[in-house]
Amino acid sequence: MGIKNTVFQSVIVIAILAVIYVIYLLNKGGEYMNIAGFAQGTTYHITYKSRKGEDLQSEIEALLKNIDASLSIYNNESVISRFNRNDNNVKADKAFTEVFKKSHEVFLNTGGAFDITVGPIVNALGFGNSDTLIVNQTLIDSLLPYIGMQKVRLADGILVKDNPNIVLDVNAIAQGYTVDVVAAYLEAGKIRNYMVEIGGEVRAKGKNAQKLYWRIGIDKPEEGNLLPGADLQAIIELKNRSLATSGNYRKFYERNGVKYVHTIDPHTGQPVISSLLSATVIAKDCMTADAYATALMVFGLDKSVEFLKKNSFLEAYLVYADDKGSFQVYSTPGLQDMLTE
Repeated sequence: MGIKNTVFQSVIVIAILAVIYVIYLLNKGGEYMNIAGFAQGTTYHITYKSRKGEDLQSEIEALLKNIDASLSIYNNESVISRFNRNDNNVKADKAFTEVFKKSHEVFLNTGGAFDITVGPIVNALGFGNSDTLIVNQTLIDSLLPYIGMQKVRLADGILVKDNPNIVLDVNAIAQGYTVDVVAAYLEAGKIRNYMVEIGGEVRAKGKNAQKLYWRIGIDKPEEGNLLPGADLQAIIELKNRSLATSGNYRKFYERNGVKYVHTIDPHTGQPVISSLLSATVIAKDCMTADAYATALMVFGLDKSVEFLKKNSFLEAYLVYADDKGSFQVYSTPGLQDMLTE
């Protein structure tokens, strides 16, 4: 019995040493590469540790182009654009299918606060791919019958609509999905340390060049704070997680003395005006974080806090204005541990 135990213990030790050696090989050497550019109407910044110093920008931009060919409402020949104009000769590809399924999941979990069929009203308010700015209650009321994700479904790759006037807009989730796709590409290439940021949505794994966990800034939600990173509200240490922020302090316009913000309540068709100024969500994947950040902005502060207490798979950092107009913060307990100097 003693000999058997000794042999068994030796095998365990050898296995542990082998795992340690593999981890060492994966992390030794190499250099951190930085690439940046424009995609999906915004900028992207990607940093990753490459053992051979490979520049992957052309491959990543090919991925971004493929996603646009599926999900961009600004590309008339994309899958979503063809579905929107009821083209019967197009089928959902992988990108559209995955985004549609996640959108439906979040739609159900938020009671419809997140809804990708809000497109017609987004367009009517001038935040989509339309220049229409004729906004009145009669117009909004006429569009409400076309809102509601329960009115669309995928059947054998075909988008089935209860009404042909239903239009989809996945801008509130597409960037998060794109971040996940790029991250998956890096991981498939055995890259273990990276940070992918597209339009402010982030996914990070491993550590940066200083051998620290990636630190991501949350912008202060002030009107006029147009340059990301210029004026920070907080810094979060991101450990193998994803982060997305939604807010109304940059995407808005005023017309005839009325302020229109890009967050739309799918139930009323009205722009959301509340004390909640920005919502930052941490989740395992960026597509999930992106969608729920939008939903929280629709909820407003009180309902968001209630929702977060019931959905512990999310961490969040909410910035809101108090009665005196001063910034206040609510954060989930798990996120408080992520805050750094």
